[in-house]
Amino acid sequence: METLSENTCFGGMQGVYRHNSKTCHCDMTFGLFLPAEAADGPVPVLWYLSGLTCTHENAMTKAGAQAWAAEQGIALIFPDTSPRGEGVADADEYDMGQGAGFYVNATQDPWAKHFQMWDYVAEELPELVFENFAIDSDRQAITGHSMGGHGALVMAMNLPQRFRSVSAFAPIVNPTESEWGRKQFLAYLGKEDTDWSKYDATLLMQDAGFDGPMLIDTGTKDQFIDLLRPEALAHAIAARRQEAVLRMQPGYDHSYFFVSSFMEDHVNFHAEFLYA
Repeated sequence: METLSENTCFGGMQGVYRHNSKTCHCDMTFGLFLPAEAADGPVPVLWYLSGLTCTHENAMTKAGAQAWAAEQGIALIFPDTSPRGEGVADADEYDMGQGAGFYVNATQDPWAKHFQMWDYVAEELPELVFENFAIDSDRQAITGHSMGGHGALVMAMNLPQRFRSVSAFAPIVNPTESEWGRKQFLAYLGKEDTDWSKYDATLLMQDAGFDGPMLIDTGTKDQFIDLLRPEALAHAIAARRQEAVLRMQPGYDHSYFFVSSFMEDHVNFHAEFLYA
């Protein structure tokens, strides 16, 4: 693992690291914020999964999460959104290829060789950071924005007991019924079958739900709201009587101005359960 940068940040350390991924068969980069408390022993962690076109850097520099994480003594992990580099498949469209991994394990060419983002985020990267940094693997929570909100929700429901809480900003919640999902799933996973449903938060909520608290914020003026389909997940949550707080935030759009406006709420939400 190579250290690309380390900067003192709110009394802790914001680092950026690169390593060769055996899962994605290329170099992968991630950001990691460690609060000051990590100097004395393992701290709880909040995973942040980013959205379409993003890298590890977008949330790391725009979300304002470090200030609130430092107050709570929580580490933050910012994975990349896809494999990258020479020889990695890409597409001309912004919502396919590099920057648009959708947190799935691709099975179709030309994506299957590198686009194994589920295994990377769920298995390889956690193993790496827990071995090398003072992070408590028994106290994890997860959040994300847009495509990353989709990733956070489906990981929380597919990996029971892994995460104590889950939240999301403007998540894509019903990708099997949205152009932000059907297009990518067809390319990455092939013809529609049961492999699609395990990556759909609404279908997972109908099937099993999440054994813990959930917080979801979406802006009423989100320019992509018809692709996000928040009403689909809301109906599934109500039917299951899932423990959840769903908020439609008046006037907010899909940008990082929206994310940063409610980041304090989300970090404090997770802190309650990470320290329970």
